[in-house]
Amino acid sequence: MIDEPHITQSETQMIAFIHVTVPREEIRFVMDPALRELKGALAGQGIKPIGPWFTHHLRIDPKVFDFQVCLPVSKEVVATGRVQAGRMFETKVARTIYRGPYEGLGNAWREFGKWIEAHGFRPGEDLWECYLAGPEKSNNPAEWETELSRAIE
Repeated sequence: MIDEPHITQSETQMIAFIHVTVPREEIRFVMDPALRELKGALAGQGIKPIGPWFTHHLRIDPKVFDFQVCLPVSKEVVATGRVQAGRMFETKVARTIYRGPYEGLGNAWREFGKWIEAHGFRPGEDLWECYLAGPEKSNNPAEWETELSRAIE
């Protein structure tokens, strides 16, 4: 289900993001519109993303998703509407790759969480999903790749 996890150091990265807080069951309705809005704001400022989009989940709550839809950038964006400028800071993370449809991400995170605990690490509150390959690259969900990262102590 997931590749063999490993421990690494994430890098500091400038980002443009939209913060979203929604009930868990509504996440599928807000992701694409937020990503389109984010891309549109960047294009309006002549800024191109320098990597794949990702979500930064700020806390784990079984009923509510409190997260940011993010794009990495090489220069700071000017805040406009819901689009904000920010930074992801260097931190120690556990990281793996999940391959498959987005509906399988919940099980992938559970498997990843068990690995983190089994290896003696304490997970932090926030986590990241970086969408390396998805529907924009293949119609076959088996070919989709999502990088999972969890801050650890």
